[in-house]
Amino acid sequence: MTATSAAEPNLQLIADADRRSEWSQSWRRFRANRFAVGGLVIIILLALMAIFAPLLSPYDPITEIFRGMRGGSPTPAHPFGYDHLGRDLLSRVIFGTRIALLVGLAATGITVTMGVVIGAVAGYFGSWVDMLISRVVDTLMAFPIIALLVVLAAVLGPSLVTTVLVIGFTGWARFARVVRADVMSLKATDFVTAARAVGVRDWRIIWRHLLPNVMGPVIVLATLGIGGIIILESALSFLGLGIRPPNPSWGGILSDGRAFILRFPHIAFFPGLMIVITVLAFNFLGDGLRDALDPRERD
Repeated sequence: MTATSAAEPNLQLIADADRRSEWSQSWRRFRANRFAVGGLVIIILLALMAIFAPLLSPYDPITEIFRGMRGGSPTPAHPFGYDHLGRDLLSRVIFGTRIALLVGLAATGITVTMGVVIGAVAGYFGSWVDMLISRVVDTLMAFPIIALLVVLAAVLGPSLVTTVLVIGFTGWARFARVVRADVMSLKATDFVTAARAVGVRDWRIIWRHLLPNVMGPVIVLATLGIGGIIILESALSFLGLGIRPPNPSWGGILSDGRAFILRFPHIAFFPGLMIVITVLAFNFLGDGLRDALDPRERD
């Protein structure tokens, strides 16, 4: 056995130990951030609420209507009160959690996938490819996002799938810009040059060597972006261009309570409170991940 082959396992062990050390340090920094840990706990609770909504919801959020209780105030049996039609507001808010998280996670998955792929291609190949993609990114970022979403949702028609696709396919530009900048700085490093020298194909270099090194900032940006996507979904539903009624969504419930804001303020208060709590939780989590994964914070 040669000295080179004998040293390879040792080098692998050292690399694995360094990787575990970095993750342990990141986890320690994350745990030290109480707001981030609190945000993570709230997100886990919201996810459990969405998964077990049929078990947690005391009443059917769509079909079960209590006669004579339109806009009724909160009671022990109905802690959030009744909506403008006499339905249990707590049940509708619980099921609205499903819509908020589903749209937030699904749309974020689309934006991250598109942004990472397009940004990596632009940053690695450069030349006219980079120029063309950069102009598309600049054009998308020049449009007011809510105005663009309203126009597309109005043309395509309101539905859950439309909401996810419209938000997903219009929000990838910022991810592409971040990934492009990181890939442009990484492609000149020694390990990429060595991979090219031994004949590794471009797509394999991008997939195996570049993308793993840019996913830290992408994860942080995605976590921070979920809250913004939930707000966009709520805005579309509030305008009647998101989730179709009578399916419960926080923005739709807000829209229902808009006309009764002075007589029955609780109809708009509780879904608005849930939006605030959820967005704050994702923002706290994103801030914690940013601090934990920041190389400048490493000991």
